[in-house]
Amino acid sequence: MIERHFTLEEADPILFFGVQNANIKMLRALFPKLRIIGRDNVIKVMGSEEDMVVFEEAFTELERHCAKFNALNEEDILDVIHHRSSGREDSGRDVIVYSTSGRPIAPRTENQRRLVEAWQTNDMLFAVGPAGSGKTYTAIALAVRALKNKEIKKIILSRPAVEAGEKLGFLPGDMKDKIDPYLQPLYDALEEMIPPAKLQEYMQANVIQIAPLAFMRGRTLNDAVVILDEAQNTTTAQIKMFLTRMGWNTKMIVTGDRTQIDLPRSTPSGLIEAIRILRGIPGIAFIEMNKGDIVRHKLVTRIVEAYEHEAERARQAAASPAQSSHSPQPNNIQQ
Repeated sequence: MIERHFTLEEADPILFFGVQNANIKMLRALFPKLRIIGRDNVIKVMGSEEDMVVFEEAFTELERHCAKFNALNEEDILDVIHHRSSGREDSGRDVIVYSTSGRPIAPRTENQRRLVEAWQTNDMLFAVGPAGSGKTYTAIALAVRALKNKEIKKIILSRPAVEAGEKLGFLPGDMKDKIDPYLQPLYDALEEMIPPAKLQEYMQANVIQIAPLAFMRGRTLNDAVVILDEAQNTTTAQIKMFLTRMGWNTKMIVTGDRTQIDLPRSTPSGLIEAIRILRGIPGIAFIEMNKGDIVRHKLVTRIVEAYEHEAERARQAAASPAQSSHSPQPNNIQQ
């Protein structure tokens, strides 16, 4: 009899073991000649070498399944052990990753699909569009997939620390506490795609890093997916600094919304400048999203449309006096 320890490197132990260790109990039933004990992220197995080889093969496949789909139940175990197709593989061709609840995350609009396709052939992507169009969410899903597939070693997420029209004052706590409010939307997306224990592990090991844009200066980012969110609030110098951090085996995704610039009126948006300057460079793709890509509540689309109409009305009103000022003036000089 031999004893071996199998460590869960990719899958979340809570998901793998199941509710009240239901999955471990199923494995014991399927491998009656082995003694199987699960604790923390380690499974201790005792038995003959012949049975151990079969269990190791099953364990490897089960961990892969659990890490990919963020789910593992008794039916999944039976499918893997008996080499049956679960049906998820066939239906998941467009799936980027699976959420922590097992829900497939896939592009839902044509422009989101274009973003996913552009990822395959470009190392730098600009995704620009209105609130709710899935820019950041799709970008983070692509980054999580690359990490799970071991295509990269880390994910780096960044945003400029600019208040949206209100002064937050001096926030309490250490540096992390001070910058977390600005980065919460990025945490929200990550928490949907990576189980809590695994996400905490990744962040403690700096496999996933979330930092304000100012912390990027001086770094060279290799073997990573780097996402700059809310890039419309960067200055020209800031976005240039960010883009030049790119190292080997690195992809960058820059997301932003031209209609939500929170910079002072006298400061031009670095995102708009970068799009103008970099358009046409091989290896850089530009995805323009619109209100048709909004996948939030239907009211979000209506709100965006209402503000677009108001902005157009304001432009027309501003242009009218300018036009009248250039029109020929009546000649009141008496001959």
